[in-house]
Amino acid sequence: MIAIAAQQELARRSLEHFLLYDGRGMWKTAKHLKMLISELEKVEQNVREGKGDRLLIFMPPRHGKSEVSTKKFPSWVLMRNPTWEMIISSYSADLAFDFSKIARDTFKEHAQVLYNVSVSRESGTVGRWGIEGYRGGLAAAGVGGPLTGRGAHIAIIDDPFKNWQEADSLKIRENVDSWYRSTLRTRLAPGGAVILIMTRWHDDDLAGRLIKDMEADGEKWRILSLPAVAEDKDDALGREIGETLWPSRFPEQEYHNTRKALGSRLWNAMYQQRPSPAGGNIFKRHWWKFYVPSEEIRARLNLPKEVAILPKMLDKQVQSWDCTFKDSNSSDFVVGQVWGKRQANKYLLDQIRDRLNLPETMKAIRNMTEKWPEAKAKYVEDKANGPAVIQMLKDEISGLIAVNPEGGKEVRANAVSPEIESGNVYLPHPAYAPWVNELIDEATAFPNGKHDDMVDSLTQGLVKLQGNATNPIDRYKRLLGRN
Repeated sequence: MIAIAAQQELARRSLEHFLLYDGRGMWKTAKHLKMLISELEKVEQNVREGKGDRLLIFMPPRHGKSEVSTKKFPSWVLMRNPTWEMIISSYSADLAFDFSKIARDTFKEHAQVLYNVSVSRESGTVGRWGIEGYRGGLAAAGVGGPLTGRGAHIAIIDDPFKNWQEADSLKIRENVDSWYRSTLRTRLAPGGAVILIMTRWHDDDLAGRLIKDMEADGEKWRILSLPAVAEDKDDALGREIGETLWPSRFPEQEYHNTRKALGSRLWNAMYQQRPSPAGGNIFKRHWWKFYVPSEEIRARLNLPKEVAILPKMLDKQVQSWDCTFKDSNSSDFVVGQVWGKRQANKYLLDQIRDRLNLPETMKAIRNMTEKWPEAKAKYVEDKANGPAVIQMLKDEISGLIAVNPEGGKEVRANAVSPEIESGNVYLPHPAYAPWVNELIDEATAFPNGKHDDMVDSLTQGLVKLQGNATNPIDRYKRLLGRN
């Protein structure tokens, strides 16, 4: 057992030993955290030497990056450098204040003993606290918030985006970028440093833009990127390909389950730090599975056994409609689909896609209802001409349900993409139903293609087949909450 005086001396010299000292032996280190600590210590040293620094930290959610970098590192730095100013920012002021409170309370607990300094009695709020007898201290603000009159030897931005929906919004990405360049960046002291800590959400997020700037002769950033599962022989931690980042905390099965739940796009972005452009890769062409109605048809078309046979009995059937009339100011189509479910698998049973006016759309719904009487629920998107269709047919056809789209087209698409990727969604084989090729082309081009009518109907149908208890959009929002 190391004597307390020796522990204190080590805590003064090393961030890792400070974390051990602060945790009273309960804080557990790990290989990736040691590397993170080393990079943070370099930041402090470079600022001490007046060199300045820029550090990007990319790690998966719940892997200790905020605990080390945003909650504890500022306290350690300000104890050692009480004349320095620091800024902590995050996607919301509340979260930035939470980080600041933990940093302040940690400083209060240890600064007097380790360095004979203390929090100022006149400025000790979580929004801005100072150091008694010195000009140093820490200010906290949300991304987009004011920083007038506040300086920074080290500025820390910890997750500028709340979730995937924010990162996927061009407007919000532009606002974050503008705030960084016009507000936070201007508050740096000469020779100061910026640390940007992120779970990657999008190739055009703030980190993505800073990397593009660097590649075009902009500011140089050091990058610490630690994927959840090693993919390269030159892995920063020296891991073998396939080795996980924190096996003592997250068993390999946990990573596997998370990957399956998120789908490849978000897994690659959030956990592997490899965000890719949204266009054309939400639905990959090779994900689709196919079926035909019978073994006889499969044999007649000379199709392989990988092509499934449609179950004779289905647990549930629904209709899904996206209605835009041909006389509206749009080149879009009316699309109606029938979907069936058998256990975990979903089957596209039928589709109509055409430019139709109101009487033609009503006739199409009548025909689909007659052809598929077991599809009791008929979901009609409550936009464009959907309300008019429901109003005209509600007394004639039962089960017409208006659907208010949740979260936007891309949110719905990403919510159902794991089901498609996992092989639980079946389309009629193109050799049996050639129109399926157009659906696959539209889905592959989504969201940057000319049309998205079939995708809208598809995502709506798949969501409704799940039922309210397991709504994939609700599940998706839980997965995309604060990490």
